[in-house]
Amino acid sequence: MTGQEKIDYLISSIDAINARLQDGSVKSVGAVGYAAIGGVIEDGSLDSSMITAAELNTYLEAKELVLNHDYAIAQTAEQMFMQEHAAAMNSLSLAVDDLTAATSIIMTAVSVAAVAAEADTKPEQVALQGMVATDEYSIDAAEVNDYNEAATAVENFAQQAGAFMAAANNDELTASIDSYASQGNFLVGSYTAITYTQSVDEFVITWADSGFGSGWQGYLTPDMKSADDVYAAGEYIEQYGGYPTQ
Repeated sequence: MTGQEKIDYLISSIDAINARLQDGSVKSVGAVGYAAIGGVIEDGSLDSSMITAAELNTYLEAKELVLNHDYAIAQTAEQMFMQEHAAAMNSLSLAVDDLTAATSIIMTAVSVAAVAAEADTKPEQVALQGMVATDEYSIDAAEVNDYNEAATAVENFAQQAGAFMAAANNDELTASIDSYASQGNFLVGSYTAITYTQSVDEFVITWADSGFGSGWQGYLTPDMKSADDVYAAGEYIEQYGGYPTQ
């Protein structure tokens, strides 16, 4: 059986059980209704609602077939890159959460600047001293380190996710990788490591179990975005609520 055939087999087995459940649901209402008015239902009235041993065994067999099939392995370079993109986006989401938390802590501390700007009397200056003396309104090295690490993680995972998506959409690159795997007679999805280095625009992919590995360089140059591009995109998204088109 192919992977899809196994899924279809599972669906079929579930449909058979679901039909029993639907039958039982309707008949239980009828049975209760008759019971309430003195109707005596016959023996075996709910027999057709019972899940048979054969139906259960079919379901268990289908379930096992699906569980044991390797659906995750990519068949093509495009699929490989999209899987890596999904993983990088998950990591990016967590990194953004960390950056948001770290930013909130430092934003609270730097908000003291507004108080400082208005502190032109002795009582206000004394109050300012009291605020700055508290942990909430002061910044320490650990907080700065947490913020910087979170920002670095966002940059890294955003870069990786963007590169994997761009690679998946690059027909020339995916065709080259698919051809390399075909000539080596191994599955693209059996790769053991993949890295992307933006500074040299290079993917390095290793298929250690098959004894293959190679690099693909210079394919994503048109997709590069500068710090100014990133800032402009952020402003665009905040203003319009959607992604920029370029």
